Amino acid sequence: MKKMVKILTLRVWILIFFIVISILAIKPVPFASGVEIKSVSANSLASDNGLSQGMKILKVNDMEIKTMSDYNDAISKFNKPPIELKITTDKKEIKINVTNKLKFAFDENLTVLRSETPGIAQGDRILKINNYILNNLTDYLNVSEDIIPKKKISIATNKGEVVYLTYSHPEITIGDVKKTNIVKGLDLEGGTRVLLAPKDKDISDSTINDIISVLRNRLNVYGLTDLSIKPANDLAGNSYILIEIAGISSDEVEGLISAQGKFEAKIENETVFVGSKKDIPFVCRGDGSCSGIRSCGQVEKGYQCQFEFAIKLSQDAAKKHAMVTDKLEVVLNPEGGQRLSKNIDFYLDGQLVDSLQIGADLKGKEATDIAISGPGFGADSKSAQDNTIKNMDRLQTILITGSLPADIEIAKLDNISPTLGEDFIKNTFLVMLFAIIATTIVVYIRYRKTVIIIPIILTMLSEILIIFGIAALIKWNIDIAAIVGIIAAVGTGVDDQIVITDEALYSKKEISLNWKQRIKRAFSIIFTAFATSFVSMLPLFWAAAGLIRGFALTTIIGISVGVFITRPAFASIIEYLLNK
Repeated sequence: MKKMVKILTLRVWILIFFIVISILAIKPVPFASGVEIKSVSANSLASDNGLSQGMKILKVNDMEIKTMSDYNDAISKFNKPPIELKITTDKKEIKINVTNKLKFAFDENLTVLRSETPGIAQGDRILKINNYILNNLTDYLNVSEDIIPKKKISIATNKGEVVYLTYSHPEITIGDVKKTNIVKGLDLEGGTRVLLAPKDKDISDSTINDIISVLRNRLNVYGLTDLSIKPANDLAGNSYILIEIAGISSDEVEGLISAQGKFEAKIENETVFVGSKKDIPFVCRGDGSCSGIRSCGQVEKGYQCQFEFAIKLSQDAAKKHAMVTDKLEVVLNPEGGQRLSKNIDFYLDGQLVDSLQIGADLKGKEATDIAISGPGFGADSKSAQDNTIKNMDRLQTILITGSLPADIEIAKLDNISPTLGEDFIKNTFLVMLFAIIATTIVVYIRYRKTVIIIPIILTMLSEILIIFGIAALIKWNIDIAAIVGIIAAVGTGVDDQIVITDEALYSKKEISLNWKQRIKRAFSIIFTAFATSFVSMLPLFWAAAGLIRGFALTTIIGISVGVFITRPAFASIIEYLLNK
C-alpha cells in the first residue's frame, strides 16, 4: 500500500510563516501616490512651524499634491520676479534687485547694524526706500510689507496642517512617497558616499566613535538628516568612517566633513577661547539681527565680502579674555579712537580666518558677547556673497558642534545622481529577471517536467522575498552589491534544489537507499556547501573598507534562509509531488 505523504508539513508551514512575515516587513504599497518631505533646512520657517522629515504632503494652498510635478506647480507661485528698489541712505543712493526680504538689520533709528546687501554698510542710516520716506522702524515695516508682501502658505500633511507667512517657498526637499519599507542604498537612491581615513593610523575605536558623533551633529545642524555614518575597517586593520548621504552632491558637504574644525581665538599667540560648547554655549545662526554679511566691495581680483555673527562666551572663557586683555596697552587708532595694542586673531584648522581690533573699553572686562567675522571671495558680487554665506555657515556649524578629536582626510569620494540611481534600479531588476528566466530554462532542459520546475521556481522566488523581508526588517540598505549577493545566494539555492530533486528521483528508481537516507545524503552535501560559502564570505565584511559588505551580508542571509527555511520545505513539497 502506497504511503500517504502530506504537503503541509511543519517545514512547509515554517516557509509560509516567513513569507507572511516578509510581506508584512516589506509592506508593499504599489499604488501609493504623493510626495514626502525628505529633509527640512535647520532654523528655517518650515522647521519652526512644524514641518519635519517623513511627513506626506497632501495639499499646498488647497491644491492637491499627488506627484512631484504637482508640488512644483504649487510652489511656483512663490517664485516672484526680482523687484528693483532704490534705497537712499545718509551717505549714498543705490539700486538693488530683491526677490525676498531685505537682508540688513538696523536699530530703532534705522542705522544699519549688519548687512547682507551690497552697497549697504554698517553705520549707514536708511532714509528712503523708493519714494517712501522712513522716520522710524514702524515706517520701514509698513513699507517693506507693501513693497515685498509675505504670502500665506498652507501645507496639509498626513500629520496635520501647517500655515504661516513667508517670502519664499518652503525650505524643504521632497521626494516620492515610499512604496515599500525596503531601504535603497546610495547606488540606487543617488547621493554622496565619502570614505574618511584618520591621519593617525593607531587611532582607538573610542576616538572613531567620537569623530562619528561630531560629524553626525555637524550634518544634522546643516539640515542633512537622510544619512548613514558608520565605522569601517579593512583587512589590513586600518580604520575608516563611511558616510552616505542621500539626495545631495559632494560639493555641498566635502569641506564640512573633511576639516577637523579646530577653532581658536588668540591674542598675541595666547589662546583666549576655542570652538566648543564649554567655551561657546551660544552661536547666532539664521537670525538677521545678529548674523549676516556686513560689507562687500571690489578688490584687486574680484569682490570680497565680510560676514559677522554673534557668539556668547562662557564665564570661564570671559575671564580668560579679561585676563589676557588686561595686560595690553591702550593705543590710538589712525581715526583718533582708542583700541588695545594687539588684535584678536581667529584661526580655523591653523589658518588665519580674520584679525580684529579690540576696543579699549574691553580691557580687563569679562565680556560674554563677542562678534566673529571672516571673508568670502568671488569673481563677481553674487559669487562673493554666496561664498561668504557658505564660509559663515561652515564656521557656525563647527562652533556649534565642536572640533573633531583627530585629523581626518577623504580617502574616497563618490557622487551618484538620482537619475543614475533610477537607471541602476531598472538595470538591476532586469538582470534579476534574466537570471530567473535563465535558471528556468536550465531546469527545464534538465528535467522537462512541470511538476518539478514549478516548485523550484516558486522556492527561488520565495527565497528572494524572504531576503528582502529580512533586509526591510533590519533596515539594511539594498544596493547593487547586495543585489549581486542575492543573485549569488539564489543561484546556490537552485543548485541545492537540483541535488535534492536528483536524490528524490533516484530514490524512486533504486531501493538500496530509502527516501530519508537519500535526502539526508543530499543535505549533508548542502550543509558542506553552506559552511564553505559562509566562511568564504566573512573576510568580505572588512574587504575594501566595508564597501562590499552588502554583498557578503545578503549572500550569508540568502544561503542561511535557503538551508534552514526553503530547502527543507522544498524537500517536503518535492516528496509529496513525486509520490503523488
